[in-house]
Amino acid sequence: MDALGQQGRSVDDVIADLTEKRANDVRWSDGKTFGMVYDGGPSVHAVAEEAARLYLHENALNTQAFPSLAAIQREVVGWTASLLHGDDDVAGFLTSGGTESILCAVLAARERASAERGITEPEIVLAETAHAAFHKAAHNFGLTVRKAPVRPDFTADVDAMAQMVNENTAIVVGSAPQYPQGVQDDIVAIAALAASVGANCHVDACMGGFVLPFAERLGRDVTPWDFRVDGVTTISADIHKLGYAPKGVSVILHRTKQSRSYQTFVFDDWLGGFYASPNMQGTRSGLPMACAWAVMQHLGIDGYVELTRQTLINADRMRAGIMAIDGLRVLGDGQFHLVAMAAEEGSGIDAFALGDALLKRGWYHDRQAPPDNLHSTVSNTNTGVIDDYLVDLEECVAEITGTTTDDRSTTYATLE
Repeated sequence: MDALGQQGRSVDDVIADLTEKRANDVRWSDGKTFGMVYDGGPSVHAVAEEAARLYLHENALNTQAFPSLAAIQREVVGWTASLLHGDDDVAGFLTSGGTESILCAVLAARERASAERGITEPEIVLAETAHAAFHKAAHNFGLTVRKAPVRPDFTADVDAMAQMVNENTAIVVGSAPQYPQGVQDDIVAIAALAASVGANCHVDACMGGFVLPFAERLGRDVTPWDFRVDGVTTISADIHKLGYAPKGVSVILHRTKQSRSYQTFVFDDWLGGFYASPNMQGTRSGLPMACAWAVMQHLGIDGYVELTRQTLINADRMRAGIMAIDGLRVLGDGQFHLVAMAAEEGSGIDAFALGDALLKRGWYHDRQAPPDNLHSTVSNTNTGVIDDYLVDLEECVAEITGTTTDDRSTTYATLE
């Protein structure tokens, strides 16, 4: 382990080293990375970078000291609630990302189940496609997980979920859309199931919260999923994904302020004074909050509709191109921006070997299983490169057919 140098270094030297460290990072700005960073274009970069400069040092731990951050949070939450058809009772907070929003939703559900229903052994019911963050939340907060299978189209099997709900169910989860194959669960049925036992219903729209409202405006067939659905209690939506704000900022929305109160920790028996924390963090950087505010104001509804229009064009073109190549298939009937590509059985194509070959040409995908497949979150970032990608894809298929790779890992993690 290296020790910190005794003497400091010049600004130029420090920045030069940081620049060199980035040499092996994915080239998201080239459009060859399908996920993780989402590019809204030069003007979005400009407004976000200026907002970041203004709020580089501000701390949302205490919004009495920084009332501008209180206003920013209130306004961004309000704009998002409006997009998702929430009324004036809908309330929420900004978080650092989708995982934190999900943690807050599960915590609130557990606390409500305890306070209102006397549940001491809470359970969470979800499909096997629900994000891993729900399992993290269950682990952290002491909920038992009841995991249901999915249907052949990869949507949640609500009938199977119905066999798992009981008097201890604190929360039932649906995704709009889910991450692995990009298909949307039947939120109406899931919300009704949750309501039947008095449980919370959380809709994970971390991926879709800033796509589905605009896809609907573009005439896409979007089945009901937001606060228009009776029984939906909470929704998570990530602004730092297809909301095109820099990392990390997400929104957790509650149908009522009473529901929101269950995620807030309040402590008044400390020599430091009254303490209240609305989410998992104490100190919170004002930078991502301000960037989200700035990007949303800059784009407006029309800007988001145009970015979504281009994203859907990119994803549709990618799906069609994949299915036109012998031996490849797309998992599920995704209609939006997520694409999972797998090999046809007996084709001789190893999906992970294909991913390795594509990576050598600069194309980055996440690996998933089962079945072995390559995952893409398509966005405006990929505008202008899809045809090049499909040419490389066809050539890589020809190159690797009949070969395999020993590396079967599907890491989606930070591990050392």
